[in-house]
Amino acid sequence: MKKIVTVIGARPQFVKASVVSKELRKKFKEVIIHTGQHYDKNMSDIFFEELSIPKPDYNLGVGSGSHAYQTGMMLIEIEKVLIKEKPDYVLVYGDTNSTIAAALAASKLLIPVIHIEAGLRSFNMNMPEEQNRVLTDHISSILFAPTDDAVNNLSKEGINKNVFNVGDVMCDSVLFFSKQVKKNNIGLIPIYEEKKYNKWYLTTIHRAENTSNNKNLCQILKTLNDLDELVIFPVHPRIKKMIDELENENHYQNIYFVEPVDYLTMLYLTKNSKKVITDSGGLQKECYILNVPCITVRDQTEWVETLNNVYNILAKPEYNDLYKKIINAKINDKNKINYYGDGNASKKITDILSKEYFQ
Repeated sequence: MKKIVTVIGARPQFVKASVVSKELRKKFKEVIIHTGQHYDKNMSDIFFEELSIPKPDYNLGVGSGSHAYQTGMMLIEIEKVLIKEKPDYVLVYGDTNSTIAAALAASKLLIPVIHIEAGLRSFNMNMPEEQNRVLTDHISSILFAPTDDAVNNLSKEGINKNVFNVGDVMCDSVLFFSKQVKKNNIGLIPIYEEKKYNKWYLTTIHRAENTSNNKNLCQILKTLNDLDELVIFPVHPRIKKMIDELENENHYQNIYFVEPVDYLTMLYLTKNSKKVITDSGGLQKECYILNVPCITVRDQTEWVETLNNVYNILAKPEYNDLYKKIINAKINDKNKINYYGDGNASKKITDILSKEYFQ
């Protein structure tokens, strides 16, 4: 039986692994490396527990740091594991520092790299995620693209061999787990029970262009605070410190700041929200799948399909532009297209990898 080493480190990758690993283990021996990029219990451990992800065989515990430090430490530690395990493939997801570190370590050891979510492009090389995804695609041996646009992006860069559009594994997760979420998933957010909110806005903001600039972050928070419904804001620990430094969070009476929540709670909050305001790539896509209006506080998106029929609207981190777009956002779903597959991407990936062609 062929061996695949899967490298994950951030919460979106845990969600994807929850569905892919189940299929992979039917035909391959899988070894999981958790880099420790997300190490807080609410950002990491709880995902493995609730989504029944196989326990990592290795936890590198790298933690936070600058991009160079984090990637470098991961590269060193992943290489040690790969030398020991001698896998046939190394599988990576998306565009995090864990992704590029694992891809580089495998490539240097001449181990074929499998990239799930290949071909996405924001065309903004100032974004660390864009740097990571482009570099990973160019050193990968097998590329699983989630959409036709992603396949076309790869072709334009001269990558045509072993490229497969299998649909999106996150779609697998959303369709599978959305059937399991219940109202009691909101139980850890006391304000819901206290004030009996039936609808809310959901927001996640974490990208450097929105958080490292105090002016931008202040504009976003002021906009959220002036909305007509409660705003639930699961805050990354790093961003929480920035908000606290700006001014006391109690100043924002309409924003309910909570710690990062587990996946099923986040799925419930998304599915039942009035609208979502975010700068997260994955959440844009989940909103599209769940038919929830999304306002993305960015100049561009790698998920360009979501912009069709006004499912997703790009907005500036400026009060007037952001407030107007949030209030006016309304989906036109007359001609909705299923861009992200039928929920069977994980099986398709496993079937393709198990073909004799790749042995």
